[in-house]
Amino acid sequence: MTDQLAILGGKPAVRRPLEAFNSITGAERDAALRFLDRGEPLSGFHGSAIPTFFGGAEVQAFEKEWCARFGTAYAISMNSATSGLIAAMGAVGIGPGDEVIVPPYSMSASAIAPIFYGGVPVFADIEPDYFCLDYDAVVKAITPTTRAIIAVNLFGHPAELARLRKLADDRGLYLIEDSAQATLATEQGRHVGTIGHIGIYSLNIHKHIQSGEGGVCVTADPELAKRLQLIRNHGENVTDWLGVHDITNLVGFNFRMTELGAAMARVQLSRIGDLVGRVEKIAARLTAGLGNLKGIILPAVRPGCTHNYYMWSVRIDAAALGASRDAFSKALAAEGFPNATGYVKPIYWLPMFQKRIAIGREGFPFTLRDRHYPAGLCPVVERMHTQELLQYQPVSWSVDDEQVEMMIDAFRKVHAQAHTLFEQLRT
Repeated sequence: MTDQLAILGGKPAVRRPLEAFNSITGAERDAALRFLDRGEPLSGFHGSAIPTFFGGAEVQAFEKEWCARFGTAYAISMNSATSGLIAAMGAVGIGPGDEVIVPPYSMSASAIAPIFYGGVPVFADIEPDYFCLDYDAVVKAITPTTRAIIAVNLFGHPAELARLRKLADDRGLYLIEDSAQATLATEQGRHVGTIGHIGIYSLNIHKHIQSGEGGVCVTADPELAKRLQLIRNHGENVTDWLGVHDITNLVGFNFRMTELGAAMARVQLSRIGDLVGRVEKIAARLTAGLGNLKGIILPAVRPGCTHNYYMWSVRIDAAALGASRDAFSKALAAEGFPNATGYVKPIYWLPMFQKRIAIGREGFPFTLRDRHYPAGLCPVVERMHTQELLQYQPVSWSVDDEQVEMMIDAFRKVHAQAHTLFEQLRT
């Protein structure tokens, strides 16, 4: 095995540099200008007992359109998916010492949301093929103090949502879906985000659709919908007005979406099929063009699922390839193929979990449960991050068919060099 992947002579295989993709078009610009020309307030919310407690005209129209597009009863806009995750924890009643099962591989918000209510994250390992929560690991992680499961539909692929929902229902738990990276993905024909008790989507600038910042929670449960609305907007002020008797966790935040953001998001929502389709097309061509390469494990799609490819993720078998993942990555980059090794660190490697310091100075909420986060806690995710996972993010790049073919050529060029060097060393 060798890490001496010298760059082949001549020009890089990707001869025209890739440019960043911008999904904002004249349609979004026109929507923003129409709103501004009306001279209405940039936010339509009021944190008091009046009809605009639920938002202005653009926000409420956006929520109705989201419900129609995803076939869900309730959509509650937020100023970010992070806010949506925090609100979901409050809505389902997470309190001090409650355990919440979370994945170790995601943006950190997926795991720290319970902490805001004193919940204690419990990490369950991921599936090596799909990178989402491993069902069996979740089952093993359940204790008498478990109250919820947060399943992340990572990189655009669904977790085993129907199985996890049944498990949650059977055990008296809540299933929360983080669908920030999987806006239109499906499992058995159902949109991800609509299978759990609450689903959360992101409208962040680098997601499939965007409003700069923003998020959406969906649910079929009217009580959960009301609680999400209350947590979003200073709910403590309106519990009497709305006849709410259980005021647990209804200390409200300001998680409100602006009217201007909603106007932009409505246009992006109307274009969602084309925007997601663009990404899926790039990923499908890469996968088709890179089959049968020794040491390269291409993206898998679970039967019955669709994949949105927020990330196009391959696994490197260094022994079969003849080069380490990191050496292969550097050679790819030199050939003009943008890529990253691993994803974010396993979340429990963060100082918050290693030092068990979060809210205040005394270790709350970690001291409420005897939970520690040692190395080797989730061996699959640690192996993926340090040795195997290599990714390209099609959401972020504007590429035409010719450039995709150049990327395939770059990948094959580096692979052939790695294999040649490996064979030379063997002989």
